[in-house]
Amino acid sequence: MNALTTTQHTRNGDCQMQYRTLGPSGPKVSALGFGAMRLPIIDGRSDAIDEELARAMIRRAIDAGVNYVDTAFPYHGTSRSEHGQSEPFVGRTLADGYRERVLLATKMPSWLIESREDMERHLDGQLERLATDHIDCYLLHGLNAGQWSTLDSLGVLAFLDAALADGRIRYAGFSFHDEAAAFAPIADAYDWTFCQLQYNYLDVDEQAGTAGVRHAEARGMGVVVMEPLKGGRLAGRLPDDVQAVLDEADRPRTAAEWALDFVWDDPAVSLLLSGMSTMEQVEQNLRSAERAQVGGLCQSEHALIARARAAFRARTKADCTACRYCMPCPSGVDIPGCFAKLNAASMWDDAEGIRAAYRKLEGTASLCTECGLCEASCPQQLPIRSLLATAADLFGE
Repeated sequence: MNALTTTQHTRNGDCQMQYRTLGPSGPKVSALGFGAMRLPIIDGRSDAIDEELARAMIRRAIDAGVNYVDTAFPYHGTSRSEHGQSEPFVGRTLADGYRERVLLATKMPSWLIESREDMERHLDGQLERLATDHIDCYLLHGLNAGQWSTLDSLGVLAFLDAALADGRIRYAGFSFHDEAAAFAPIADAYDWTFCQLQYNYLDVDEQAGTAGVRHAEARGMGVVVMEPLKGGRLAGRLPDDVQAVLDEADRPRTAAEWALDFVWDDPAVSLLLSGMSTMEQVEQNLRSAERAQVGGLCQSEHALIARARAAFRARTKADCTACRYCMPCPSGVDIPGCFAKLNAASMWDDAEGIRAAYRKLEGTASLCTECGLCEASCPQQLPIRSLLATAADLFGE
């Protein structure tokens, strides 16, 4: 059994949680982690978390055995230059003894770092917001080649050494958003405990992809997977031709189960993060996590997933994960909302049926002034302006 995926089972009430290892010498982590980026909100405001519901969701997951909670500086905010509401909310939620039961992960806002002093200031602020004296898993957030070069030149590795030595952080890692070629130089530059990668059965060749997972495995790093459901797109109703392929399997699965099982099947994966927005999603993911295992998919099921991937790719117009790094748009365009409707129309050949829902968006594509700020912030490196023009044309604006 691979050292990264030594599996243990713990019965917690009505859930049998499974655990793996975060790197050869890292801690035991639950196969399912709770991502605090898409918490339930009030009145559609990203910075207004429904705290009563969200607290109940996170504590329910912890009570069922989830021991990894992930947040970040900008989550549930209105600007990437100011901290959002996720960190302070998570700090409050982990009161009453819950902090001691989890590995708490948050991330340095890499795009705001201009000096070693900035690194110290942001870490100290995060410790305060999270109401803790240490962060278990500290990541450099959303690295690409340019940001890595800047951080490296500013002495970020010496900073990590110091923060590990004085106990402010316990394990160092990074999350990655760039072309595959940029991954290895970052992974090889430091003795990272783990990395966080976007990975799902559609994204095997996108960003770090499968090659990045294999490289991390060879380096002895734990792998935390983000976007296993590709922003929720792999969890709902699938296109008819995609569903028809998956329906050929001898063992039936829901759409979400196919996606989650694909990630858990990989021997290098330590855990996957799910950004849950409802209690129903928490319960569904807990049930799915009970059977998280390496080798859970047989050869014929992998072949079906490959065919489903091809069918999906033939239909997708905007490969957006709704991470909202492009928001807020200065012109008021709801960029993820526009792309969701553009993809929905393509997925089901139903532009007319989607048009009414599209026009209910607060900011449709016609508001775009082509300033380009969104494209500079997009971790998927999408041609956002061109795609918005496609949406405006398709929906008759």
